[in-house]
Amino acid sequence: MNKYDAIVVGAGIAGCSSAYFLKKKGLKVLVIDRSGVAASGGSAAAGAFVSPKIGKGSELQRLTNEAFEFSKDFYLQNFPQHFYQTGVIRIPKDEEDAKKFKEYEAHNESKRKLLSVKELEALGIKNSYESFLFSEAGVCDAPKMCTAILEEIEYEQHELKSLAYDEGCWVIGDYCAKHLVLATGYENRYFDMRYMGVKGTWGSRGDYETSIELDVSMHKQISVSANIDGTVKIGATHEKDVNVCIKCNGEPLEKLFEVALTMVDTSDFKLKETFCGMRSGSKDYFPLVGEVIDTHHMLETYPKIVKGAKPELQKIDNLYICNGLGGRGFVFGPMMGKILADKIVDNKEIDKRVNPDRLFFKWCRKSPDLER
Repeated sequence: MNKYDAIVVGAGIAGCSSAYFLKKKGLKVLVIDRSGVAASGGSAAAGAFVSPKIGKGSELQRLTNEAFEFSKDFYLQNFPQHFYQTGVIRIPKDEEDAKKFKEYEAHNESKRKLLSVKELEALGIKNSYESFLFSEAGVCDAPKMCTAILEEIEYEQHELKSLAYDEGCWVIGDYCAKHLVLATGYENRYFDMRYMGVKGTWGSRGDYETSIELDVSMHKQISVSANIDGTVKIGATHEKDVNVCIKCNGEPLEKLFEVALTMVDTSDFKLKETFCGMRSGSKDYFPLVGEVIDTHHMLETYPKIVKGAKPELQKIDNLYICNGLGGRGFVFGPMMGKILADKIVDNKEIDKRVNPDRLFFKWCRKSPDLER
């Protein structure tokens, strides 16, 4: 057996970040993925924007913006060669949305500037309204960033077909470890974690070769990156149809490009490559970071849970999850990885906003997929 302190399953930004901070705390870590580093799922298709969330001051907005500050500093300090601090402009979708932007102003704490329509036109952006420029935001090169994060961590391309827990050790093929972290995105074949409500949404992205002078990235329904080394990325996460990747037939969804051409001059855009992947999100849109409840044990031992009883939760030994980062994986990834590593190594309490325990009892009482 090849022995480790922790095995992380999944080499997207969630898994890579978890492995990085576990390694920083002195653990011997192995990352495995069936496809490759950021080669499938949400991280493979990610435009990898790193920017704040605008809104009216919700708890999710506050958490997102905490994670933005953390991730921005993490990338700049450790992997600046793969983080392009282009700035990101948030553009209202329409006149009604523009009115809301004025309400958002009081709840934006990240460094920002309000740009006029003329200032946007000078940047090559058309059909817009007054918009927020977040100058410290930017774009990651997703696969290069994930690969760099794993540079000093052991990695194996391996499909997880069997899993066992034997004498305090998780066994996967020829590998074993005390701790197991699942960062497998929308797919889960190994444990009953239905209470977390993980669902997938297809993300599509096209990389276009162009000579356009576009120095800033932007979001208006969809994301359009700055021109980085002759390439502009156009993408969005918005399709829940499981067959959408087949339907797009190797090309980005047409409506993405239709929206992009209303934003910038796309006349010389030439498609280089298409990306498509399923991103995972939770029921309440907050990330899922922490231990995994033994659902079968809880339902068998405490049948009155379905009627509102709240006994002490029984967890599966040394099993953890880092998931549900949604369309902001490269914003949430580093901070969630740090939170998880603090829990595993130092037994620090998980932030209640991201602890999956928050969802369990409500699921037991109300879930239609629970046989009662």
